[in-house]
Amino acid sequence: MTLTAAVSVALLLLTGCSPASNDTKVTDGIVFATWEPDHLTPGRQTLAYDQAMSIFAPLVSIKNDGELEYVQAESVTSEDATTWTIHLRAGWTFHNGEPVTAKSYADAWNYTAYGPHAWENSGELASIVGYSDLNPKQGKPEATTMSGLTVVDNLTLRVELVAPDRQFPLQLSNAQTAFYPMPEAAYKDLDAYDRMPIGNGPFKMDEAWKDNTEFSVSANKDYAGTAPSLDRVTFRSYKDMDTAYTDALAGNVDLLAVPDNKLTSTQDDFGDRVHALEAPAVDWLGFPVGDPRFADIRVRQAISMSIDRDAVNKAIFGGLYKPATALTAPSMPGTPADACGKYCKFDPEAARKLLAEAGGFQGTMKLVFPGGNGYDSLFEAYANQIRQNLGIKEVVAAPTTDWAEFFDALDKHTVAGPFRGHWGALYPSQQNTLRNLFTKGGKGARATGFYTNPKVDALLAEGDAATSFEQANERYAAAQEVILNDFPTVPTFSSPFVYATSKKITSLPSVSGNVLLSKVGVAKK
Repeated sequence: MTLTAAVSVALLLLTGCSPASNDTKVTDGIVFATWEPDHLTPGRQTLAYDQAMSIFAPLVSIKNDGELEYVQAESVTSEDATTWTIHLRAGWTFHNGEPVTAKSYADAWNYTAYGPHAWENSGELASIVGYSDLNPKQGKPEATTMSGLTVVDNLTLRVELVAPDRQFPLQLSNAQTAFYPMPEAAYKDLDAYDRMPIGNGPFKMDEAWKDNTEFSVSANKDYAGTAPSLDRVTFRSYKDMDTAYTDALAGNVDLLAVPDNKLTSTQDDFGDRVHALEAPAVDWLGFPVGDPRFADIRVRQAISMSIDRDAVNKAIFGGLYKPATALTAPSMPGTPADACGKYCKFDPEAARKLLAEAGGFQGTMKLVFPGGNGYDSLFEAYANQIRQNLGIKEVVAAPTTDWAEFFDALDKHTVAGPFRGHWGALYPSQQNTLRNLFTKGGKGARATGFYTNPKVDALLAEGDAATSFEQANERYAAAQEVILNDFPTVPTFSSPFVYATSKKITSLPSVSGNVLLSKVGVAKK
């Protein structure tokens, strides 16, 4: 999930305050309660993953057991992990009948990567040779295409990377939407296309999307992949997911991503119609760079050991989350078991001893999080436990006004104390989480206090260049060990994607926590 990435897709989703228009009624298919999209163009969207994944088909998909499954691609191969050859399946078309070719991908990737276009998902393509030419540090780029992309023939695309990367096939999967193709028709009017994209996937748009108005997609009868199980999906937009939750209880919504503040009641409300789908998502507490009160590793370790994760999980998340034992979720292939060791286990006596050895803590400890997004109860629980179990006189939950103020404090190193962090990987590899959080320039680095370590960089590079996924995972796990020896963050939870459904839905297949709408099972009429 995503979730998201900036700090994560999930971070970006939690905004807004009112429901969108619900005028249209659906008599077939299902109604999916979603956040209001920002864009529907795959290279631009950051809030419409479910919509994009229904309209477009990826080159590959990742099964829940971590195995690669080819979709639009027939094969993705390389001898050196640097130059990759993508062979496409023949006979695939876009919804308007245009054939899907290697050029369809090359054109879309180049347009997305071109810096002046400022498309939101451009960075997903940064490992391709020539991306930097399209995104110079100063001035306008002289090139308009990446030199690392070569259209060999109608069904063959060659991709040269800036460095060996054995994980590249995984990056071509569902949630990395910058890697989707676009038809030639898209470039005639990109604004109109953003409202009614023409994809290559299992569903096609019924009507153009209008702001704050639901829209539907219908099964694409000409889809060259596995035919969708649903005839129709209506995406009903909400700006307040509490309202969506009420609608789901009333039977007006069939599929809902449960908001965090409803997790304690959702199992009582929906019973066996609650689905906690394992996702490659993690939560943690970061620390302010340069604040001497947190410079001693024993202070950070003591804070971690003072938190009763099981109690927090039960009280705040309805027992649906999993206490963290590593820097990546347990569903992530190769995640080392119990990498965090004793420092992620609740032990208030040992925690107090560590804090005393570090010289104690002076002043008020503020736990900082973005206000107005439903995190108050969680951070009040953290504050209460740290205060009681470490004997610190004042520990308070300290919300910022909004996300903008929160991110500004992180970027300027002015955040007042330990702060919220979350990352939802876009593909199932430790690489995505570790590179984005614990290396210079990573998308989520600000949420880990901009921690870096040359040993970590070297281990990640070794993992990228490994000859197999198994060898890569060993190097990534070794990088986790190095990071946790420095303990720059307090791992707290691995967070699933939690959905509630109507009685109409009989099964909810997923990939890395994302619902596969084309395979959702529904009761027959």
